[in-house]
Amino acid sequence: MYRIAEMLEGRADQFAQEISLQTGVSAKESLQEVSDAIDLLVWYAGWSDKLPSLAGATNPVSGPYYNFTVPEALGVVGIIATIDRPLLGLVEAIAPVLVSGNTAVVLASSTAPLSAISFAEVLATSDLPNGVLNILSGKQSELAPWFASHMDIDGLDISGLPEADRAAVKEAGVENLKRISAFPNSEYLAAAEPGRILAFMEAKTVWHPIGN
Repeated sequence: MYRIAEMLEGRADQFAQEISLQTGVSAKESLQEVSDAIDLLVWYAGWSDKLPSLAGATNPVSGPYYNFTVPEALGVVGIIATIDRPLLGLVEAIAPVLVSGNTAVVLASSTAPLSAISFAEVLATSDLPNGVLNILSGKQSELAPWFASHMDIDGLDISGLPEADRAAVKEAGVENLKRISAFPNSEYLAAAEPGRILAFMEAKTVWHPIGN
């Protein structure tokens, strides 16, 4: 993820121009969005070697056993990104999912997809293994139900869906007990939240006998 941030920084001017072109914000605001996205990637990347300390534990048990809890990735996570900030909304959704070891399928902003398409080029040159992050563009109304009902998607972040559409998506996800989460649209600093990492992780507990 540090490499992704580095490659994004090298193309900061291009992304800023694309954001301004799509959303109409000023050059200063678009550059700030790119800068925030880079900082957010670096912040989440810093958690990659700290997750066992954050979510793991050595548990006291009654008996001749060691008992450990370690965090594991959930699996494949579907993400419906927010549409109001085409780059930062994308990064704040995918960074916590990737740092926890998941793979992701992302539905990018349908009103401003250019940033997501360019971001896919960044991923291709960032040593990220093929298939770890997959970006789709299209209408939420058409694709969100497929995300929810797809049996190979283990978790779903629906933060980018309107409130009125979330109930139907949650109902469709019941078939395979899909873990569905939604996070409030936040400013940059509020998006830096360890809880978003843990939302798509599982805890594995191991018992090991002591002695012979």
